[in-house]
Amino acid sequence: MNFSARFNLGLANQLQALTQSMPAAPSLKVAGRLVRMVGMTLEVVGTYAPLGARCKILNGLAPAVEAEVVGFNGNRLFLMPIGDTQGLAPNAMVLPMEGGVKVPVGMALLGRVVNGSGQPLDDKGPIEVEAYVPLTGQRINPLHRHPISQPLDVGIKAINALLTLGQGQRVGLMAGTGVGKSVLLGMMTKYTTADVVVVGLIGERGREVNDFIRQNLGEEGLKRAVVVATPADDAPLMRLHGAMLATAIAEFFRDKGLNVLLLMDSLTRFAQAQREIALAVGEPPASKGYPPSVFAKLPQLVERAGNGQAGCGSITAIYTVLAEGDDQGDPVVDSARGVLDGHIVLSRSVADSGRYPAIDVESSVSRVMVEIASKEQLQFARRFKQLYSAYQQNHDLIAVGAYRRGSDPEIDVAMAKYPALNAFLSQQISEQFTLEQSVAALAKALA
Repeated sequence: MNFSARFNLGLANQLQALTQSMPAAPSLKVAGRLVRMVGMTLEVVGTYAPLGARCKILNGLAPAVEAEVVGFNGNRLFLMPIGDTQGLAPNAMVLPMEGGVKVPVGMALLGRVVNGSGQPLDDKGPIEVEAYVPLTGQRINPLHRHPISQPLDVGIKAINALLTLGQGQRVGLMAGTGVGKSVLLGMMTKYTTADVVVVGLIGERGREVNDFIRQNLGEEGLKRAVVVATPADDAPLMRLHGAMLATAIAEFFRDKGLNVLLLMDSLTRFAQAQREIALAVGEPPASKGYPPSVFAKLPQLVERAGNGQAGCGSITAIYTVLAEGDDQGDPVVDSARGVLDGHIVLSRSVADSGRYPAIDVESSVSRVMVEIASKEQLQFARRFKQLYSAYQQNHDLIAVGAYRRGSDPEIDVAMAKYPALNAFLSQQISEQFTLEQSVAALAKALA
């Protein structure tokens, strides 16, 4: 049997298997053909499918490839593959799949590590599925959401006392590379009082994914957590879906009445995945190479977190945002700052000085703290920032001995208390501070 005959036989077998497994699968009358592939973009003619629809590409002897419709031009559809495209050939048959993209969820996800499609990566066997939910989620009327009224303990005293987070708040963790954001996320995962933790590792190196799960998260942290991992070598669409799946899982637990902490590392990789897709289908770049659709996708993802309706729980979300070259004016950083309820900045200079977590309290803010913290705590936090800022602004003068004590009473107090203030901001990886302990430590530092 020559190659052409074997190719057609393989195509027929794939089509028969697909038809048997999907009773509602479309007929050959709507089947299209793959006519062009440029980069990761597949051009298809001869069929119809809406944006966001899934298609199966049957390629004779090669395994079938799943792809998603990301654009169109006239009678041509633009598809982006979800998995490996090795072996794709011209004129491969393209079959639209009925129904929207839905993902499996269930309580059995706790303690598991899955990929962007919800398939297990931890070799612990299949996961029991309770329901299939839309990948894109369902919008909640903002007037039906519960207001943020309760604090969330994350176990980090600098955040608990100075940047108190509320249940249902969405915060950005702004940082460059190598300043300790992954370690900080791991500490929050282990020490938070949230019922469930959902971790989305989007676009990270494979080694970092493994290290985070084994070292930062650990066995104890994993017991009440779900990890969605889409490493950097995954297709951009898979990375995009990883962030959306992590949010969908968090929504499932929230609708069960649980308080969820969603940690996503990182929002920047999500934006970069959307940039790859948008540029591939011909969307023009706008700001630093990012097309406009990127800045439309960010709020669509972020707005899915937050408090639910009556009888539901909450999703407190922390998104890491990579500041390229430590540039806080980066377009993704700037856009994220505008759609989030606060931001925590990790400083490279602080990390270089050896203080961890390297939180820059002067540049960080929690926009809901005034509504959930006591008046006494707010006074302590305000006084801490005043003294800390006074010292930092005059650090150079103090360091070279140019400042004379008695010239400014506020600076004198700041100099006297600075060692205690700096020690308060430092915390060991193995240390946990409850919300009450954090406020007590803050008061002690100011005493």
